Amino acid sequence: MMPETTNLQTGPARPVTAVSRAIGILRYLGRSQTPLGVNRIARDLDLIPSTALHILRTLAHEDLVVFDPGSKRYSLGTGILGIARDLLSRGGFVPAVQGHLEAIAAAYDVTAVAVELDGHDHMVVAGLARSKLDLSIHVNIGSHFPALISATGRCVAAQNNWSRAELARRFKKLRWQNAPIFETWLSEIAAARRDGFAIDDGNYIRGIIILAASVAQPPGAPSRAVVAVGLGAQLDDGQRQKLARRLRAVADHLAEVP
Repeated sequence: MMPETTNLQTGPARPVTAVSRAIGILRYLGRSQTPLGVNRIARDLDLIPSTALHILRTLAHEDLVVFDPGSKRYSLGTGILGIARDLLSRGGFVPAVQGHLEAIAAAYDVTAVAVELDGHDHMVVAGLARSKLDLSIHVNIGSHFPALISATGRCVAAQNNWSRAELARRFKKLRWQNAPIFETWLSEIAAARRDGFAIDDGNYIRGIIILAASVAQPPGAPSRAVVAVGLGAQLDDGQRQKLARRLRAVADHLAEVP
């Protein structure tokens, strides 16, 4: 019998349902601002309540969630912090980029972000330094968004040799507040391929400017990028170009980070 193989793009040949459900619960609790009860979790994740309860009890036993007997609700536990700490302490992309993000946020008064592509065609926020301004876009560590949206998406598309038809198919699935014309989007992808950075001026979110520079990666490695998010009226053309070059320089510096 041949061993089961895993394709990183399509997932395992036979996903383990209990594992997928447990991860779904952890992600759901991570997005919630308040603890949640079993019935609410089961309803929103389309689970049988007894199934959700068994999974939650197991996660609680492993300290990944916490149960409050008074309110009978669950929230993320400190075990999650241990896993995150282990990831950060081993070195690599996140520790290497954090100082750069903080310097960019302080110099330009923008929210600076590091993102990495996951196995489900989404970019995930891996590093973050916040702006002092009150932006209408709220980003947290672990937030994820479609790989081809915004300035980051133009960089991701620039790194791939997709046909026009494939780009058109993917473009139709994207949701913008002020969607660009497809032909304009293609020209911006070409510019990102040429310049090494991209700018989204109010397409993804009205009034918000997003700049991104992709980090060169070896074949087969997940896409990475450094991103700056600010108010559209905050940066003039000269400042935008200067910030874009700063992002490009940081991305080049991070290209050798494993």
